[in-house]
Amino acid sequence: MTVTAEPSVEERNKAVVRRFVQEFQTERRADAFDELLAPDVVDHNAAPGAAAGAEGVRRLFAQFHAALPDFRAEIYDQISEGDKVVTRKAFFGTHRGELFGIPPTGRQVRIDVIDIVRVSGGRIVEHWNVVDGSGLAG
Repeated sequence: MTVTAEPSVEERNKAVVRRFVQEFQTERRADAFDELLAPDVVDHNAAPGAAAGAEGVRRLFAQFHAALPDFRAEIYDQISEGDKVVTRKAFFGTHRGELFGIPPTGRQVRIDVIDIVRVSGGRIVEHWNVVDGSGLAG
């Protein structure tokens, strides 16, 4: 008989973040958004004037998806300790619509991101990030 060890809390939390990146950010699945992001998520780096909580995150990705119709996210590294997960990733897409006040260029763009999220009960409840948007500039 083979005994399979349960994944650690850290591995389960990394899986939540990987699913959010793949299923919501890239595949645009609303069901994954609702399942994996707490409605009262605290975004410590929300843009000034952005809606609070999950609604702000939903609107942000609606902007990405409209401006970069072929948007995709790619994860490069994840580190987890306790209830926090750090993810180094990049967003890619063809710049077809205005994004953050930058008119469309038709170019392929890359936006590098480092996220830190806190996961509780299988949902993302807090978020911090550092974004390098220089890939949008001509």
